[in-house]
Amino acid sequence: MNAEIQASPLSGCYTITLPRHNDLRGSFVKTFHPQLFSARLPEFKEQYYSVSHQNVFRGMHFQLPPFDVVKLVYCSQGTVYDFVADLRKTSPTYGHCQRFELSGENPTMVVIPSGMAHGFLTRSQSATLHYMVSEIYNPELDTGIHYSSFNVIDLPHNAQVSPRDQAFVKLSDFKSPF
Repeated sequence: MNAEIQASPLSGCYTITLPRHNDLRGSFVKTFHPQLFSARLPEFKEQYYSVSHQNVFRGMHFQLPPFDVVKLVYCSQGTVYDFVADLRKTSPTYGHCQRFELSGENPTMVVIPSGMAHGFLTRSQSATLHYMVSEIYNPELDTGIHYSSFNVIDLPHNAQVSPRDQAFVKLSDFKSPF
């Protein structure tokens, strides 16, 4: 698998750009290869995907210890702005947030370490975002940080944000266990 792995400005967060093979039938992308993943990532315990309409914002989500997760995300259809924020108190990039553009046309994955919050804004008419996570979902430990805590997240005036996501605390009021 000739994937390109590139560090991001956030400590420990990186992207994996996958080769895309196009022909008259369409395209083909290999999203998993054990030799590429086994040395860099934990065993993934769950996989799921979301389908979102244009201007839907989901985030900034994470799970608290002991069920904190490493996430691998990619967009298979449409385009999203993907956001990752560092919540690890001892990290040199604590409190920083990075934006990535993910799309079905340019297959890139974002690897999100434990202790980082994740969210995304759908830019196209609709988008499908896939997630692989290192722990089983635990609703009691699933939480988030309010998106307005991060200056790189600029939502359109007609953004759709769930009441749950709107009720998250700001980063300045969050006592990080990471």
